[in-house]
Amino acid sequence: MLIQSDERMETRETTSFMVGVIEGFYGQPWTMAERFELFGWMARWGLNTYLYAPKDDLNHRALWRQLYSPSEAKTLGQLIEACQQSQIRFIYALSPGLDIRYSNEDELDHLKKRFEQMNGLGCQHFSLFFDDIPDGLETEDTGRLGSLASAQCHVANSLFKWILGSCPDARFLFCPTAYCGRMADGKLGGEGYLATIGRELLREIDIFWTGPEIISREITVNHVQALREVLRRKPLIWDNLHANDYDGHRFFCGPYSGRAPELRAEVSGLMCNPNTEFPLNYVPLRTLAEFARCRGAWDARAAYLAAIQEWLPYFETVGRQVTLEDLICFGDCYYLPYEEGPEGRSLYASARSLLAQNPSEWGDQAALFQARAARLRDFCVRLSELRQRPLFYALNRRLWELREELDLLDRYVRMKSENPSPGILGSSDFHLPGTYRGGIVAGLQGLLVQQANGGFAPTHAA
Repeated sequence: MLIQSDERMETRETTSFMVGVIEGFYGQPWTMAERFELFGWMARWGLNTYLYAPKDDLNHRALWRQLYSPSEAKTLGQLIEACQQSQIRFIYALSPGLDIRYSNEDELDHLKKRFEQMNGLGCQHFSLFFDDIPDGLETEDTGRLGSLASAQCHVANSLFKWILGSCPDARFLFCPTAYCGRMADGKLGGEGYLATIGRELLREIDIFWTGPEIISREITVNHVQALREVLRRKPLIWDNLHANDYDGHRFFCGPYSGRAPELRAEVSGLMCNPNTEFPLNYVPLRTLAEFARCRGAWDARAAYLAAIQEWLPYFETVGRQVTLEDLICFGDCYYLPYEEGPEGRSLYASARSLLAQNPSEWGDQAALFQARAARLRDFCVRLSELRQRPLFYALNRRLWELREELDLLDRYVRMKSENPSPGILGSSDFHLPGTYRGGIVAGLQGLLVQQANGGFAPTHAA
């Protein structure tokens, strides 16, 4: 196992290269204590940029015209000061795209007042988001500005020029409506949307991009080089690899992967939009930091194992202690969106193989699977005794769900081992209809089955 420490890590200068964290998910924003802990991680690991953009901060998106109250402003000022003390670039983002009237100068005044308030709190870097919005224009805006892309460039360019008057060194970021390859291929934003953005948006403005998909398994050098021709600048990667706001059943604590170190030379930065639950982001952000400054080939698995070992002290309990091997196995069950870690894959494969056989032929395989499942189930139980309660609360629902499935499999295997007759169905008094996998969401999920090609078919036709 490769173990690295802060003292042994090789570094490279990335003074203008942005690498860091986006608080940009849908869901409850992080607490101040969590953000301060984040800044401590970032300062130790060499991450240099924090972007404040929680979708459910009402003043960020739904009430973008409204100034923060004095108490809210004070809180944001404390965040900005904490970043400055840790030499972290603080960037504030606004997302006005849901209802902005692009050709109305009063709207631009609202944006200026919002950024002026933030500048008064010490913020010098800003971002404008036009993601996840309707991709049409009002008739008046179309008549005056032509297209959605031109309208957005008009607002962003005007705002950026104004900001430079008080913040001459400002970094200004722009999130387009079509922010991944699939959206661009589908002509989201209209015909030639990205080409217009690349042509009309001032060159000093960075443009966010998530890769081929919203959650991209890989972001290749070739993909980014082709995009650079359209955007006429290096894109800034908004990386959703570890985001989980779209799936509350999962979180992702696998390593930063699917990106080659050569990608760093083709982009203006790498910004991670991670798990909604802050305590679950140690490994994702630790390995991002390692990736940003690694030399030579990138070994994502080795970085994961090293980061998991560093994360282990957070799992101190009041009872029997968590082992590194058990934590690795658990982490492998919540690895990355498109893959589980080796231990997780192995556990699933052993269960699937077992259930595909006649129970009369199981032999020792059943006992081996039950032993593995029991160990992981016991690990889930032990985590209820974590001293760091926020970590336990972030994990709790996932732990319970995993325990339930392991318990059901164990009961089924035990019952069929004792009576392998095909006419006998497995049963469990603890997994009853309605209380287990119940509710309307579970019912709706059972109506359509996803096929191997990504399409869907009704359950009865699958």
